[in-house]
Amino acid sequence: MSTDNTLATDREAAVTAEVLAAFAETADPRLREVIGSLVEHLHAFARDIRLTESEWAAAIEFLTRAGHITDSRRQEFILLSDVLGLSMLTVAINEPQAPGATEATVFGPFFVDDAPEIPLDGDIAQGASGVACYVSGEVRSVTGEPIPGARIEVWEADDDGFYDVQYPDGRTAGRGWLSSGTDGEYRFWSVLPAPYPIPHDGPVGDLLTATGRGPMRPAHLHFMVTAPGFRKLITHIFLAEDPYLACDAVFGVKDSLVVDVSWHHDTAAPDGSHPQGDWTSIVFDLVLAPHGDQ
Repeated sequence: MSTDNTLATDREAAVTAEVLAAFAETADPRLREVIGSLVEHLHAFARDIRLTESEWAAAIEFLTRAGHITDSRRQEFILLSDVLGLSMLTVAINEPQAPGATEATVFGPFFVDDAPEIPLDGDIAQGASGVACYVSGEVRSVTGEPIPGARIEVWEADDDGFYDVQYPDGRTAGRGWLSSGTDGEYRFWSVLPAPYPIPHDGPVGDLLTATGRGPMRPAHLHFMVTAPGFRKLITHIFLAEDPYLACDAVFGVKDSLVVDVSWHHDTAAPDGSHPQGDWTSIVFDLVLAPHGDQ
């Protein structure tokens, strides 16, 4: 190595050492660990790609744009985390190691706390556009026991690919919560979800375009399931044969979460009703890991 290269390497190492020393007395041990690792990896990244000053300025501008476009209805930094795979990596790191439990996936930005309660066989669609879909299954433990009284939050986009909160009229549609029955059963009406693009009119969309990636998510239905003594489950179910299963913009698809859709026409539904025309059904069991299992 030449003398110039040695001096440059020493100068760069000295910067990192000085920054690490500045954080070394952080009182909170976890914060000290996180900041120290962040500095080491961030500095190593900059050295590895030989970051230029113009590239650094472009990155600052990108993050500034992400901050400016973020508001109470849109979180561009979560979107950035999603498309970089950091959201799914965090899910993978924290998912319980419980064989047989339903796999988790990303939470997404469209959950609402005050969704309406519906009874078993109730309708979460509430006017959302799409083909009627009857969703049913059982909530149970990894050892097979049914879990009665589990709270099941459900939300989805409509046939046009929009969630209710994306409309300006304040509607509540395509979302609700219900409790599992005495044998762990759950069942409700909805609409068949459709694929849709993540918001791509901002800096994250520019990143996808620049890297030749698309913004589409495959059709899916969100679940969040909670029950005393069990870990919270946040997951989706995805529709088989969706054209975007292999290129989900946020990497959320898992094979175990892909479900078949059954199509029906002018036949009686499991709840005794008789929908007119086409309707669909999906069966999917929700298996919870015991609380504290990791």
